Amino acid sequence: MQKREIGAVICTMNGPNSSEFSFVITNAAESIPVRKGHFVELQGEDGTVIGVVSEIFKTNRYFERAEAVKEFERGAPLKSIFPIDRWEYVIANAKLMGVRSSVSGGFGKVDYPPSPGEKVYLADDEMLSEVLGFDRENGLNIGALYQHNTEVSLNLTRLLQKHVAILAMSGSGKSYLSSVLIEELLSRQREQGRLAIVVIDVHGEYIAFAEKPIHPSLENFSDKVKVMKGAYFEIAARHLTANLIMELAPQMSPIQARELGRIIDDMKKKMQESKQIFDLSDIINAVETDERINPRTKEALLGWLYDIESLKIVGREENPKLDDVLIPGKALIIDLSDTVNLRRKQIIITYLATRLFSLRRREEVPPFAMILEEAHQFCPEGSRGYAPSRGIIETIAREGRKFFASLVLISQRPVRLSTTVLSQCNTHVIMRVTNPYDLQHIGESSEGIDRSALETVSSLRAGEALIVGSAVNFPVFIHVRERKSNEPRLSRSIEDVARTFDV
Repeated sequence: MQKREIGAVICTMNGPNSSEFSFVITNAAESIPVRKGHFVELQGEDGTVIGVVSEIFKTNRYFERAEAVKEFERGAPLKSIFPIDRWEYVIANAKLMGVRSSVSGGFGKVDYPPSPGEKVYLADDEMLSEVLGFDRENGLNIGALYQHNTEVSLNLTRLLQKHVAILAMSGSGKSYLSSVLIEELLSRQREQGRLAIVVIDVHGEYIAFAEKPIHPSLENFSDKVKVMKGAYFEIAARHLTANLIMELAPQMSPIQARELGRIIDDMKKKMQESKQIFDLSDIINAVETDERINPRTKEALLGWLYDIESLKIVGREENPKLDDVLIPGKALIIDLSDTVNLRRKQIIITYLATRLFSLRRREEVPPFAMILEEAHQFCPEGSRGYAPSRGIIETIAREGRKFFASLVLISQRPVRLSTTVLSQCNTHVIMRVTNPYDLQHIGESSEGIDRSALETVSSLRAGEALIVGSAVNFPVFIHVRERKSNEPRLSRSIEDVARTFDV
């Protein structure tokens, strides 16, 4: 395909140099509007140079002196005296990203400036995909490149193996984006490599995946999705350990944990011999009747165990049975919209993450991606409160890539999210954020994001995002594609809900 010429390199006070250049947009580009964010290419000394338009401005020498314009405008308009329109022209500044060597074909750093007068072209899709690191054959298509129609297809390994953080204020489209990501994961074929998907759905925004399409043009994912209500979630008592209970009751002393661990181990041995399954009430009875425990230790232990029992979350059997429901190419959605108690939610996630990571390390479940909404509630920064789930989430963030256990953390308050976890997310997808503390936190924790890109984040519209990190070779702005599946009920307008109720 013929390249589209848009301008020519010009000399300025500072360039062209090995970092940036300016070019005048020629008449040939009148039918090809050039905008901030467009990627361009031109021929350099070492090969094809790629740049991105960082700013555009207009100039006209007839309007350079304010006093002259004022005097002329007092009489006849300037347009009637001079051919002003012929002297107006547009100049674009572009940052150099790299050069594709004409010898090796590899992509490297620009260390020699382009020549003045060199023709500038719009970069084509194939070139952009190669330069930005997209996977056009087997990638996850989440949208289109800003100012281009280039499909943004992210390589599965580069995106998920080292974890992802989706950061945005409420209403910016972060749940919409994660739904698009789920669609892509559910649509993968066996030969492409499929993950099991676990979604922690705090507000019931993803349960529409389990429903038949409301329109024939939408894709049906209902046969690939299982929804488990938080009210029916149960922890199997035989999967409890003293360490896990210590996470749920952080004030428990090491002596108390040691005694509890001994009792649980004894009960597991008896279960193997008798084939009888025990529950939390059996553990409580064992503590009450054990004469080896110090009375004060026993009293404290019973207090912790009765507290956990009051949440009605521990039973004889695990529900859902995680080693059965985690299937490649399918999703398990834990719907916590019916669960008000934050501690119960945190305990569910503590157990779920601990159990899944343990199963994955033993290779008893397939590689999985855990998508965690409202991540700052379950893995807060140390100074912003305690959550029992923080420890295991931080462990998966540090070690999960070795076992192909991936995290997708979604948060509207990045400053409240654990810096340990955020630093381990090697790809950040940043949508609209306006809070100055969140912006500062993102700037400090996101590698490769510069000040100008960070300033742009606050003006992004819903459905626009900045991707930085391992998934791409350079920071890129994108438009998230439209969903292929049912919209969640929460996307309805308040007027529609009011009319439905008022019948």
